[in-house]
Parts: sequence; structure tokens; C-alpha cells
Amino acid sequence: MENKLYTITVFSENTVGLLGQITIIFTRRALNIETLSVSPSALNGIHKFTITLFSTQDVVEKVVKQIDKRVDILKAYYNTDDDLVFQEIALYKVATDKLFSLGGIESLIRKHDIHILEMNKDCVVFEKTGHYTETQQLFEELSQTVGVLQFIRSGRVAITKSKVERLSDMLESMKKFEV
Repeated sequence: MENKLYTITVFSENTVGLLGQITIIFTRRALNIETLSVSPSALNGIHKFTITLFSTQDVVEKVVKQIDKRVDILKAYYNTDDDLVFQEIALYKVATDKLFSLGGIESLIRKHDIHILEMNKDCVVFEKTGHYTETQQLFEELSQTVGVLQFIRSGRVAITKSKVERLSDMLESMKKFEV
């Protein structure tokens, strides 16, 4: 089986220590988490973990089942890129004098669809949202032309292409059994 990028989505209440419980599942299987993002979801009181990793489908299925067994977990799912709309955000800090030595920065801004967040006499901070390849391409270009003083990339944030959150369907079906 071929390794490919999977996105695991975990829904839970905001419970202390839950991240440790989830990451130990990856550690025990010697799996590396590529990106991790946690935030409140569209459902009140429910948090959403978005985790990416390179693995086989068989291994990802087993990991998701193990995560799902945790008491504090409402539901865990996995998806491929085809099932999701996703983005990352990256911030780049470069020296102002080196940047302006390039000449016009307008072409750089237009080419990469970047935003200037901060500009002063010492440095300029750019923001770029996009897929990993897009944020990495800008990093490489800036590194080769002006040098990058600081760089940070967020974890993936993702939503499914389906109309509603998959957890919403599960919670709705559970309500039918409550009487």
C-alpha cells in the first residue's frame, strides 16, 4: 500500500489532557503528525482537531478507530484531499532594505497574492494563505532573493465539501433515539 496524506478530524469537548491522549496513539504506532490545528467548531461546545499525516489507508483506519474509542471523543473521521476544502497560513519576515533592493515589490505581491501585515524600517511581514506547495514556493523564492529572517506556517485548517459537518449528522441521528 502507498503512503499518502490523510486528514483526520476529531470532534470532542474541550477537555484538559485530550491532546496528549490523541498524540500518544500516533507515538505508539511510530507515526509522525505533519500538521495539527485545534479550534472550536461550528457546533457550540465542540472542538475540532485537524491532524494530517502520511500513511496507508489501513493504518489511518486503525488510528481513527483507536481515537474514536476514547471516552472524551465524540467522533473521529479521516479524509483525503479530494473530500476537503483546506488552507494553511504562512508568515514571512524579510529585511526591508533587501526587499526594496529588488525594485518593485508589486509583482511579488500580485504573483503570490500576499498581504503585507507589518512594514517598518527594519522588516516587512507578509501573510500568504494557500496550500502547502504555494506557501513553500514563496518561502523558497524569498529565501533565494532576499533571505527570510523568520518564517512560520500554520497547520492545515479544513472543512468537508459536504453540506453539513459529519458530526452534525451523527448527533441528529442520536436525537432520534432519545425519547
